[in-house]
Amino acid sequence: MARYIVKRFFSMIVTLFIIGTITFSLMHSIPGSPFSSERTLSPEMEQALMAKYGLDQPLYKQYFNYLGGLLQGDLGLSMTKLGVSVNDMIGEGLPTSAKVGFSAVALILALGIPIGIISALKQNTILDHIVMFIATIGIAVPSFVIGTFIMYVFGEILGWIPAGGLSDWKSYIGPVIALAGFSLAYVTRLMRSSMLEVLRQDYIRTAKANGLSQIRVIGKHALKNALIPVVTYVGPMVASILTGSFVVEKIFAIPGMGRYFTESVTNRDYTVIMSMTLFYAAIYIVMVLLVDIAYALIDPRIKLDD
Repeated sequence: MARYIVKRFFSMIVTLFIIGTITFSLMHSIPGSPFSSERTLSPEMEQALMAKYGLDQPLYKQYFNYLGGLLQGDLGLSMTKLGVSVNDMIGEGLPTSAKVGFSAVALILALGIPIGIISALKQNTILDHIVMFIATIGIAVPSFVIGTFIMYVFGEILGWIPAGGLSDWKSYIGPVIALAGFSLAYVTRLMRSSMLEVLRQDYIRTAKANGLSQIRVIGKHALKNALIPVVTYVGPMVASILTGSFVVEKIFAIPGMGRYFTESVTNRDYTVIMSMTLFYAAIYIVMVLLVDIAYALIDPRIKLDD
């Protein structure tokens, strides 16, 4: 497994290099600059800012300066926030996004997996129909609709939770539910369908014929195989949720990664866009690697290529 992880590490470096190159090219192919929208800037001031951030240099020099900074762990300075580095933005925004994200992931796993299992065991009953109906609504309704509804009804009208920010534990309820809504519904449906497929296998029938209790059949024989499709989805899901949902963080005024990324796109802040895209890609790739390792831990029959 060690050799496999090392090989995947080097492939991750290559992948990030390709992503960084593509992002750099796309950013610099857009007409204008981060300062062109500033109406108060004179042409001389705009040119001075271009020179300060190296945007007046040839494109290949900008590219190598960008790569050199990445190799040293320097993600660069924001072009629209004076004196603020991308490293500082990530250091400030990531813990906040991670707190909300971990809470959402915990809610998804704590409810989605057991509800999916129960729904599969109670197939075609009223309980199963209710679960599938709610899960379908959860998949169909976007997170920003859920977030807006929670904020307006429970925050503005009823006053049960704060309408924005992260002041106390109650303020986590709205963004966590909004973030978890789609994935919770999806994990529930995925767990149910996967468990139903596993329960139809011959080895499950054999285990039941040998007199094993249903709890033992589910816990020892069915659950591990049924979890594999769920783990496949959960890996990228965790990467997406931990780095923050741009829309949900905007709705609830959460000072996380999503806010910075949204502002950078609006302000055409090249450095922030490129660096945060790479940061997100790195987390995504690491989570995919952890999913592969989890396969081998869940099912010993799956062997990683050494």
